[in-house]
Amino acid sequence: MRFLRFDRKSDREVRLQTDKFAMFSQVWKAFVDNCISAFKPKENLTIDEQLIPCKTRCRFIQYMPNKPDKFGIKLWALVDVETKYFLNGSFYLGKDDNRDPKQSLSHHVVKKLCQPYSKKGYNITCDNFFTSLSLAKELKSNSISIVGTMRMNRRELPNLARNNEKFDLYQTRILKTEGAVTLLMYQAKKNKKISILSTLHNDIDIQVNGKKKPETILFYNKTKCGVDVLDQMLRKYSVKACSRRWPVVVFYNMIDIALLNSWIIYRKANGINISRRDFIMKVVEELRNQDAQQQSSCGESSSVSTDPHRRRQCQVKLNCSQNKTTDKCAKCFKFVCGKCSAKKMQICINCDI
Repeated sequence: MRFLRFDRKSDREVRLQTDKFAMFSQVWKAFVDNCISAFKPKENLTIDEQLIPCKTRCRFIQYMPNKPDKFGIKLWALVDVETKYFLNGSFYLGKDDNRDPKQSLSHHVVKKLCQPYSKKGYNITCDNFFTSLSLAKELKSNSISIVGTMRMNRRELPNLARNNEKFDLYQTRILKTEGAVTLLMYQAKKNKKISILSTLHNDIDIQVNGKKKPETILFYNKTKCGVDVLDQMLRKYSVKACSRRWPVVVFYNMIDIALLNSWIIYRKANGINISRRDFIMKVVEELRNQDAQQQSSCGESSSVSTDPHRRRQCQVKLNCSQNKTTDKCAKCFKFVCGKCSAKKMQICINCDI
């Protein structure tokens, strides 16, 4: 763990002036590129946030009281709804100088994560933090549809949506704007009115019985929980351990995501229904066997020499019984203590004869 680093320390200070994530950005970029190129998702994607538990000294630690761990590093994640495959991710590092000041943070995040999938006809499901009319129009121009709830205090909403007027229970009102954007108002409870914006549904069907939910709400409930399920799966089987360095915490989370993604690809490619626990144990076994073969090929002498600070028993044992030392004979390369050494430095008595 002392030697576990993810960048070069010599030029770190220079890179930190332009990149707050410089201590891990190169590794993370390569990992995300592999995730994008290794898997072709289905038509429905979802965007949400993941909080990586962390209390280390870091200038972009977030406090989120509605999360189980409260403190951590925030990760914006793009996930395939059907398989829960992690496709793309971006960390929240505070104020971003590269962001257009006219764009909101949510608009910038969705645009950045969806860039590899533009012009391909995908649909994005997101919550009320991300959804806006300007974002919907821009994604529509890139052949990407969006379905998401909207906050009632958005300026883009009409007066009918922003006022406190209550509808009848389970009543639905549909409003259409320019650019094939559909805004839907639904009275879910007595004091709860839901607003959903969609560029996927033009003609909306409404249930006849029950709560008379419209098609847009049923679709949103079905496709909104990709990132939450991903987070639950990562917490169930994890390699995380305590650490005081935030790059190591991010590295542990990246390993968990890599194991989950590889498990999804393995099942899809081979048609094998294997549990995730068994798959992880097989991966660990293969990595352990590979490491054992490398150590055996290097030999015992080379493995001993790699740790010069480890004390070993004297191998000469002419004038001692069980003395320990870190010194070696310069000729036979055996460990030799002070009693078994010759008058010359670093030479045992046997080689001095």
